[in-house]
Amino acid sequence: MKKKFACMIVFFCLVFFSGCGGAVYRDGTYTGKSGEDDTGAWGEISIVIENGKVADCTFLTYQKDGSVKDQDYGKVNGEISNRVFYDKAQLAVRAMEKYAGEYRQTGDLKSVEAVSGATIAWNQFNEAAEMALAAAKKK
Repeated sequence: MKKKFACMIVFFCLVFFSGCGGAVYRDGTYTGKSGEDDTGAWGEISIVIENGKVADCTFLTYQKDGSVKDQDYGKVNGEISNRVFYDKAQLAVRAMEKYAGEYRQTGDLKSVEAVSGATIAWNQFNEAAEMALAAAKKK
């Protein structure tokens, strides 16, 4: 299921970005939400556009129960019961800020590289960003 989700997102990104060269965006704050992955988790983005360019970007992912994936993501009852699982979960948490930071810095979604081990979050980032940018795009 994860591979199918990832393939659908990559295809959508290729189609979306192939026709969007030189898009012009309206100033404002725009949000987008990704679809859910196979665990019910999703990502949300907030993009601030100033003078037609990305001025700020934040990205968070949420677990099925609506809790933010943060420093406690990967713990069980507040404890690290499986170090490998916790470390992998925290890799995804760090990747969220990396993706938003790269996008803030470059203003170009194509330049945001996936972190190995955090590609679901990367897919969610791109999907949510596309939704936000579609709302910001001048018609």
